[in-house]
Amino acid sequence: MQKIRQSAERAKEILLANDRGGYTVPTAGLYPYQWNWDSIFAALGFAVFDRARAWQEIETLFDAQWADGMVPHIVFRKNDPSYFPGPGIWQSNTDPMSSGHSQPPVAASVILTLAKTGGADDIARARRLFPKLVASHRWWHDYRDPDRTGLVGIIHPWESGRDNCPDWDLGMDRIVVPDDLGPYHRRDTDHVDADERPTVQQYDRYLTIVKFGRECGWDHRKIAAEGPFFMADPGVQFTLMRGDRDLLELGNLLGEDFDAGEIEDWIALSKEGAQQMWRPDAGAFVARELRSGDLSTALTNASMLAFYADAGTPEQLAELAGHGGEILDICEYGFPSWDPRDEAFESRRYWRGPVWSVMNYMIAIGLEEHGHAAMAARLRDDCLRLPDRSGFYEYFDPMTGEGLGGPDFTWTAAIYLTLGGGRAAGDV
Repeated sequence: MQKIRQSAERAKEILLANDRGGYTVPTAGLYPYQWNWDSIFAALGFAVFDRARAWQEIETLFDAQWADGMVPHIVFRKNDPSYFPGPGIWQSNTDPMSSGHSQPPVAASVILTLAKTGGADDIARARRLFPKLVASHRWWHDYRDPDRTGLVGIIHPWESGRDNCPDWDLGMDRIVVPDDLGPYHRRDTDHVDADERPTVQQYDRYLTIVKFGRECGWDHRKIAAEGPFFMADPGVQFTLMRGDRDLLELGNLLGEDFDAGEIEDWIALSKEGAQQMWRPDAGAFVARELRSGDLSTALTNASMLAFYADAGTPEQLAELAGHGGEILDICEYGFPSWDPRDEAFESRRYWRGPVWSVMNYMIAIGLEEHGHAAMAARLRDDCLRLPDRSGFYEYFDPMTGEGLGGPDFTWTAAIYLTLGGGRAAGDV
C-alpha cells in the first residue's frame, strides 16, 4: 500500500510538472508540444483531482481544430528546436500551427466518461464541445473513407499513434524516398536510445509522406487518393467505432438537437467495413493496405480493441480472446503491441512489441463488457504494476517490465490515476 501511495503521488506530480499552462506535453524534451490523444488521456488523469483542469486540457486541443473538422495530432504552441519535425516542416498555415493529420479519435469516449461521472459544470462543458466532436467524427468519415466503404484509412503511420508497428511495413515498403528529401537531424534519438525508436529507413519514409502533404497544401482528398501511404488501421477504426457509439450516447445524454441518424449510419457502415480487416489465419483484425488490399500478418494490441468497438461476430471475438489469452501467458506484462509469437516481435522497440498503458485501458474496457473479466483485470493490474516496478515510462518491455522511451510520461501517469492507483490510496 505504501508503494501504491508513493506512485500515486508521483503520478500527480508528473501531470503537474508536464503542464504548460492549459495543456500538457507528453514528457519534457522528447515531446515538447501538445499531442492529440495524449491530451485526451491526460484529461482522465486530471479528472481524478482537478476536473476543471481536465476540461481545460480537452478545450485547448479543440481550439486547434481545423475548419474542416480535423483535430491535428500535434499543436505547435511555440517553436521548440528540440523537436523534429517542427512547424517549419509541416507548414500547415493554421493558427495555431499544427501537424497536417490527426490521431485516434478518443475524445468522445473520454468526454462521455467525464459527463456521466460529473456534475452540472461537466455537462455544460461537454455541451459546448459537442458540435466540435460531431465535426471531428464527420471529418474522419468524409475524408478518410471517401468511397463510403465503412473502412477508414490513415495517411501516415503517425496518424495511427502506433508509429512503427509492423502493421505499416506493407505500406511503408511501397514508398519511394525522393532524392530531394534533404538532410535532417532527428531529435528523438538525442533523448532516447536508438534501439527503442524507429529506424532511419522508417524515418525517411515518414518524412516523404509529410513532404507530399506539405506540397499539396494538406489537401486531404488528394492525399487519400494519391498520397504515398493509405492504410486501414484497426486502432483508428475501432476507436472511431467506439467513439461514434459514445458520441450518440453523449448527444442523447446532453439533450442536444443533432442528426442521430447520421451517427447511426456511421456505426452500421463501420461495423460492416471492419470485416475487411479480418484475417482468418491470424484469428484477428489486422491492418489493410487500401490500394493493394493486402493484409498485415499478426495480432496487435490494436486488434484487441475489437472488443472496445463491439466489432466482429461472436465467433471472431471468441477466437480473438483465445489468442489474447495465449499471448498473455507468454508475457510477464501485457498487452504487447505485437504478437510475441511472430518473428517481427521486438520487445523494446516502440510499437513493435512494448506495452502501452493507454491501449491496456481501452482493451480492458472492451474485454470487461464482453465477459472477459479476468483478462481485463490482468491488464488493469499491469498498468499499476509496471509504473510501481519501473517508473512512469512511455512504454515497457512485456517480458521484463523495464521502462522504455520517455520518462515521467503524462499518459502513463494519467492511466495509473484513472485505474485507481491514486484514489485507492486516498492521496490525490
